[in-house]
Amino acid sequence: MTDHGSSTPPESPSTPRPARRRSGWLMARPFGIPVYVTPSWLIIAVIITVIYQPVVERTLQLGAVSYLVAFVFAVLLYLSVLVHELAHSVTARMFGLPVGRITLYMLGGVSEIEREAPTPGREFLVALSGPVLSLVLAGGGFAAYWLVDPRTVLGVLIWQLWVANLLVGVFNLLPGLPLDGGRLVRAVVWAITRRPRAGTVVAAWGGRVLAVLIVAVPVLYGLRTGSAPNLFGLLWALLLASFIWMGAASALRAARLRERVPTLRARELGRRATVVGADTPLAEARRRMREEGTRAVLVADTAGTPTSIVNEAAAAAVPDARLPWVPVSSVAGGITRGAVISADLEGDDLLEALRAYSAPDYLLVEPDGTTYGVLRTADVQEAFTRR
Repeated sequence: MTDHGSSTPPESPSTPRPARRRSGWLMARPFGIPVYVTPSWLIIAVIITVIYQPVVERTLQLGAVSYLVAFVFAVLLYLSVLVHELAHSVTARMFGLPVGRITLYMLGGVSEIEREAPTPGREFLVALSGPVLSLVLAGGGFAAYWLVDPRTVLGVLIWQLWVANLLVGVFNLLPGLPLDGGRLVRAVVWAITRRPRAGTVVAAWGGRVLAVLIVAVPVLYGLRTGSAPNLFGLLWALLLASFIWMGAASALRAARLRERVPTLRARELGRRATVVGADTPLAEARRRMREEGTRAVLVADTAGTPTSIVNEAAAAAVPDARLPWVPVSSVAGGITRGAVISADLEGDDLLEALRAYSAPDYLLVEPDGTTYGVLRTADVQEAFTRR
């Protein structure tokens, strides 16, 4: 199973771009795209090895070496998944969409494409590229199988690989998110309705139907034939179904967030600020805030240039009895170049500026460079979660 990841949703950042989790081992950088393998891959590699070993042994009678051949198949299978994901990522890059990384994990792989395709046509092509390449590999493997002895190690591996790529390609074309087929459905509905969220809703519900069917089919088949479902197969079906259901739910949440992006305006979310000197006591700064009707405090140098922003949480932690004795500079964070953004930014441009530099607070400035106020990351977060 794979999932090309589409764009990351319009992040409701507790920090605009937190440090990316490195949950895995960096294995390579094909086309400059970092590829990570998570520890969960070892679990599936062991499962594949144990399941596939009897097949190898019956065909080749290699003894203990059959385990090694089975493990090699597990590695080659995930190389096929990597090629599938690279197809998504390279196609996305051709359309100017940034790709953060590819991660291979227990259930397959995911390409982290960090921005949504601007048109349904491009979304369709990015989604289609992975399954098409998997099916091409399956066709090539099928042709190669007839050129080798099927009772050799090479013959057994080629047979399994073309079958595996066929399954990966066909399965990912199923019409439900988060599978590639769901992305295709989303692109088609988006093109027809001109509403990307409508496409997401249809494709996500398709994913939920798929999740139910993946569990229901083996159970209903067992009831009809009077045989108990295979326990391992049922557990695997539950695992796949839960992955698809959660992916569909995540897509719906992301769609709701995406609708709110155009409403984000730095000028409206920003807080007007009181400007004080570094030695000003917190008690005095708060008095001036009340007097001026502001909701933030900027610390400026002797020339009046803002140098730091008082951290709201740090200031709130100071006991009332100490407010007259604690200078604002002791609870303020310095303003770096990345933390200065235009007050005119809106929507995706605003989010892109926040993602480019992670900070709890930003200095908002007018086009002429004068100070407008302070934008808190927590306020952006609240704007996303607000019902």
